[in-house]
Amino acid sequence: MSTTIAKHVIDALAEHGVSQVWGVVGDALNPFTDAIRSEDRIEWIGVRHEEAGAFAAAAQAQLTGRIGVVMGTVGPGSLHLINGLYDAKKSHAPVLAICGQVPSPEIGTDYFQEVANDRVFEDVSVWNETLTSPEQLPQMLVQAVNAAYAQSGVAVLTVPGDVGELELPDGTAPSAFAVPGRDAVPSEEDLAAAASALEGASKVTMLVGRGAEHAREDTLAVAERLAAPMVVTLKGKTGFDGDNPYHVGQTGLLGNPAATNALKSCDVLLMVGTDFPYRDFYPDNATVIQIDQNATHIGRRVAVDIAVAGDAGDTLRALLPRLSARDDTSHLDSAREDYSEWRERQANVADPDYEESGVVAKVRSVFDNPDDRIRPEALAAAVDRHAPEDAVFTADTGMSTTWSARFLEMRGDRELIGSFNLGSMANALPQALGAQALDRSRRVVSMSGDGGLMMLLGDLRTAVTYRLPVVVVVFDNASLGMVQLEQQEGGLASFGTQLDNPDLAAVAVALGLAGRRVEDPSDLDDALAWAFAQDGPVLLDVVTNPDEIAVPPNPKVSQAWGYAVAKLTEAVESRR
Repeated sequence: MSTTIAKHVIDALAEHGVSQVWGVVGDALNPFTDAIRSEDRIEWIGVRHEEAGAFAAAAQAQLTGRIGVVMGTVGPGSLHLINGLYDAKKSHAPVLAICGQVPSPEIGTDYFQEVANDRVFEDVSVWNETLTSPEQLPQMLVQAVNAAYAQSGVAVLTVPGDVGELELPDGTAPSAFAVPGRDAVPSEEDLAAAASALEGASKVTMLVGRGAEHAREDTLAVAERLAAPMVVTLKGKTGFDGDNPYHVGQTGLLGNPAATNALKSCDVLLMVGTDFPYRDFYPDNATVIQIDQNATHIGRRVAVDIAVAGDAGDTLRALLPRLSARDDTSHLDSAREDYSEWRERQANVADPDYEESGVVAKVRSVFDNPDDRIRPEALAAAVDRHAPEDAVFTADTGMSTTWSARFLEMRGDRELIGSFNLGSMANALPQALGAQALDRSRRVVSMSGDGGLMMLLGDLRTAVTYRLPVVVVVFDNASLGMVQLEQQEGGLASFGTQLDNPDLAAVAVALGLAGRRVEDPSDLDDALAWAFAQDGPVLLDVVTNPDEIAVPPNPKVSQAWGYAVAKLTEAVESRR
C-alpha cells in the first residue's frame, strides 16, 4: 500500500513516541497536518504564534530527552520559529523543525513568501536539508532525527509545497531512530591525576550542573568524602536542591555570597557536568578539574588543569574509591553557615509582614517600597509553599528567574526550566504549555514577567483551547525590571522600561482562563490556594514592587553608587 511523504514522516514520529506536534497550519504544511488529523497517537497543538510552538517543543525535549517537534509553513511561518529554535540550540535540546517552502519549480525565482531556509537556519541547526523527492526517504528523516539526538540540537527538514503529498515507492522501509546513550569513558590517566589533586587539596569546592543530574547520589557521595561545599548552577537546581547537606546555592549575579565565597576561597575546584558561563565568578588561583561528557565544553570558560572527558556518574563512581575521607570539615561548615544566614535574611524579606517587622524593614520600605506593594520575594516564596512536590516550573528571563532561583526549591520531583542560556524574553508561558501537554495531571507553573507575558499574550488562549491547566503567576511590576536594574546600577535614570499594563487578570478571564488580581500582601496565600485548586488554566496577576533590588552576591561600590545616582536623577526629573 502506497503512502505519501507527509504520512510516512508522521507515522515514523508516532511510532517513535512523539505525542504532540506544535505549529500554525498553512499551505506547505497541509499534507502533514492532514496526516496528523488521521493519526490518533499524535495531537496537533495549533499555537497563536510559531515562536511559542518552538519554545514548547524545546521544553518537551529538555524535560524528556526525547525529540520535540514543531512546524512552520512557508516564509514568515518558518521565520517565526527562529527564536524558540535558538533556545533549543543553546539548551542542547533535540528538536525537529519541519519547515515549508515554496513549490519546487518556484525555488530561486523570488516567489511570494520565498525564503532561503538553508541559509536562514544554518547557524541554529546541527542538520539542515531540503527534501526534494520521495526517494530521499526514509534516510533523510532518519539523518535529521539522529543528528538532533547525537548532537543535542535542532534539525531542520524543509519540504516544498508540492513535495509533502508525493507518494513513496512501494516497499519503502519505515524510518527508525537511534537515541544515543552515555558512552564517554574517562581515561585511567585522567582519573589518577584528578584523584591526586583532590587528595592534596585543603579546600575543595564543587561546581555542579545539569550534566550531573542523573548522578545525584554519586555526586553527593563525592561531596561527603571531600567535605566539599556544592555550588549548584541554575540548571542544576532540579537535581541538587532538596535534601542536600552540601548545597550552598547558586553563584553569579542571581546567586548568594556563600556560594561565591566558597568558589573564591577554594584551592581545588571540581566541576561536574557544568558549562557555567560567567568567568568573573571562578576562583583566581585554584587548581581546576572539569568532568564533562562533552569534551568540547572543557576549558572554554576557565583554564582547566585536569580535563576528564566522561559521563558524570561513571567518572565519580570510578573516582570515589581513590579519595580519602576528610576529618577537617571547616571549609564546608563555614560555607553552609554563610548560606544558612543568607537564606534567613531572604526569608525575612519574603515574609508578607516584612514592612512591619522592625525598624530596619520600615526604613528600607520608605526607600524601595513606599507604596507597600507586594514584594516579589514574598510572591516567589508563597508559590514555593503552595506548589505540589512534583510541579514543573518555567521562569521568564529577568527578575522572574532571579526570584525563582532564590525562592523555589526543587524538592521531590519538581523541575525547573527557562531560557537560561539564550536569555530570551517571553519563554515561560510557551514552555509551560509544552510541559503541561506532556502530562495534563501534573501541575505546571509559569513564573511570568509582565513584559514577557505581553510578548506572546495570545497563547494564553492556547491553554484554553487544548485544555492545558497551567498556573500562570505574573510578577506585575509594570516595568522591564532587569533592564531597569541594569540602568540604575550604571548610574542611569530608568528610561524606556515602564509598562502601561492592562488588568492582566481581566484579560485572562476574557480569554477563557480563571483569573484573579492580587494587590495586598495578606491575600497572597489565599490567592495561590485558589489558583492551585482550579482544574483549568488560571492566571494570577500579582502587583509587585517595581523598585525591588536583587542584590548580587558581592555587590561592588560602583553598583551601589550607580544606583544612588540613578535614584537621585529620577527624583529630580520627577519634580520637573
